Formats: sequence, structure tokens, C-alpha cells
Amino acid sequence: MGPTEPSTMGLDIKMVDLSGQYLHIKQEMDMAIQETLDSSVFINGKKVWEFGEHLAKKLAAKAVIPCGNGTDALQVSLMALDLTPGDEVIVPAFTYVASAEVIALLRLKPVLVDVQSDTFNVDPQKIEKAITPKTKAIIPVHLFGQCADMEPILDLANRQNIYVVEDNAQAIMAGYTFRDGKKQKAGTIGDLGTLSFFPSKNLGCYGDGGAIIVNDEKLAATVKMLANHGQSKKYYFDRVGCNSRLDTLQAAILDVKLKYIDAYTTSRQHVADGYRKVLADVEQVELPATTNYSTHVYHQFTIKTDPAHRDHLKTFLLEKGIPSMIYYPVPIHLQKAYAYLNYRVGEFPVSEQLSASVLSLPVHTEMDQEQVDYIADSIKQYFSQKG
Repeated sequence: MGPTEPSTMGLDIKMVDLSGQYLHIKQEMDMAIQETLDSSVFINGKKVWEFGEHLAKKLAAKAVIPCGNGTDALQVSLMALDLTPGDEVIVPAFTYVASAEVIALLRLKPVLVDVQSDTFNVDPQKIEKAITPKTKAIIPVHLFGQCADMEPILDLANRQNIYVVEDNAQAIMAGYTFRDGKKQKAGTIGDLGTLSFFPSKNLGCYGDGGAIIVNDEKLAATVKMLANHGQSKKYYFDRVGCNSRLDTLQAAILDVKLKYIDAYTTSRQHVADGYRKVLADVEQVELPATTNYSTHVYHQFTIKTDPAHRDHLKTFLLEKGIPSMIYYPVPIHLQKAYAYLNYRVGEFPVSEQLSASVLSLPVHTEMDQEQVDYIADSIKQYFSQKG
């Protein structure tokens, strides 16, 4: 089929195909779920800590502390750093709200900075300009599956004695390469790293789930205590904590899927390679950038196009049976909840431009080239009609 007449050919295209993924591991998954039901230990079961140990080994981290969700992971991480109300935490303006939300909830001050137009990740130069004597932490977000440039961020943080908390909700298994050739997994580089296991994530459970990555034993003990009501031992409360637990059932599900994470990552990268080949000649579409310091695990495959076309293209694709998503239509500094920070329109021009121009196409472990070709042909058809 040419670009003017794409045909669905019976294709059922989803943003994420969790049912298809489940069917490939159904027997193993059903057994893990049944074992949890048989044990009837639904809170803090053995599988929770086994999964944490398995994931820590996979990431080459000293400890992974499971918790209730990715937002809790961020909140508990900041709580563990003993920050005080009014302390400033730097966070990108173009990201999901959770990173700024936990800062505000803890009565800290979110300090927003702009991002890079090609990678969508926080701009280290903008971070440096935003640092003040009140800056106590930086939250780089590894957006859409690719690491932020961590080496200059770490250099800044070390010089200024600032904590680094990686928001790694979207980039599990992405690898970062330092200038000297040393490699580390996303989330293991800063003082703390956070993970979300929301079902659509690259490693997702069948409900809510999250975890905190720690490479310091003392900090790991603090994190574990804070996530369990601040208990040092049962009924002895050393800190004001919170209740954030990963259910045993979700841990069992994640432990099965962890065995396939490398294959899942490869599948997403294969889909992304397919998009790149068939969309390379579409001049109205800017494909997601890659870098020499980070691998890309493609939690999203996010293109950019002219803001005059973006929303119309999204509607056109939907009419063709193709879902797509806009991550994120309004940057944080223009959200009503954060108006009190007194940022203005135009203050973060890259974030504002991205919010008007990005569109994420379907990418998941069950996609094939036939679906990719149909999506690409539909995009080509849209622009051919626009002349």
C-alpha cells in the first residue's frame, strides 16, 4: 500500500498491549499468582523482598526497596534526605507532575528549569543557573526512556553538595555511559533512584507499584523504615513515615516479568528502529533524538511536528484506528496548581514548544512491522493531503 491508501488489514493497534503480553507468559504468570493466593500472605510476603533482591542484582544496585507506586518512591526518597520546609528542589518543567507534586507536598519549593529540545530531558546548563544557597536536591527525569545527561549534573551536585534523586519511572534498563567509559543503569547513578511499575511501564505490574534504588546501606535502611510508618522494628517508630507497600501479588507478577525485561526492551527498540526507517523521509516529522551517552528503551516513541498540525494529525490517526497520546499538553509552570510559583508564559520556551508539538505513537512489546508500516503510511497520507 502506498502512503495515500493505508489499509488496516484487520490490525488491532493499541498504545500498549498488556493482554497480548500476558498471553505469552500466561502459564508462568498464572502459577505465580496462584502461589500467592495459596500462601494468603498478601502484605510484605517473601516475594516482595525476593523481587527487590532480583531487581537490585539486575540493575547492579546495592538495594531496591519496593513501595506502593512511583509517586510514593519520589516522596519517600525526599523524606529520607532530611530536607526542611523552604528548601529548593530543581525539577524539569516538561515532565509528569509527580516530580513537582511531591516537592510541594513536603512543603519544599519546586524550582523549574527548561529542557533540551532534542532529547526532552532536563538541560544541565539550566540547572546550573537555577542553583541558589537554598538548593538541596535535583530531580533529573529520564523522560520517555532515555537518560538525562547525568555526568554534568553529578559534577554540579558534588561541587554544591546537592542530592540527586533520579526519576526513573520511564527508563528502567536504560544504560548511561560516562566519559571515561564507565557504564551504569538509569536510576543507580544518583543518591537515590525511583521506579514506577504502573501497568503500561516497561516493567509493569497489574496494579500500582513502585520502588526506590539505593546504593548506600544507611540510606537504604532509612528508606525502608520511612516507607513502613517510620518503624525501626514492629511498633517502634523512630521517624514520621508513611504507609507505602508493594503488594505481594504485584511483586510476584513483577518477578515473572523481570525475567523477560531484556526481551521486552529489545522488542521496543526494534519497533523504534522500524519507525525510524519508514518515517525517515517525512520532512514534517522530527524523530526522537538519541545520544552517545545513553541507550534508549522507548517507553514512548515521541515525534515532533508543527503545532499547527499536531492535534489534527492525532485526530486523523484516531480515525484510522491508531491511538496516540500527547505527553504533556501543558508544562508544569502553566498548570493551575503551580501558579503560586509565579512563573510566566514564555519563561521556559522549550517546554512550551514541546507541549504544543509532541505526539507519542504506539510502541510496545507486541507490535510488529506491519502495524508500524500502517501507522507510518497513515502519517504520510495526512501530510500528503496537506500538500
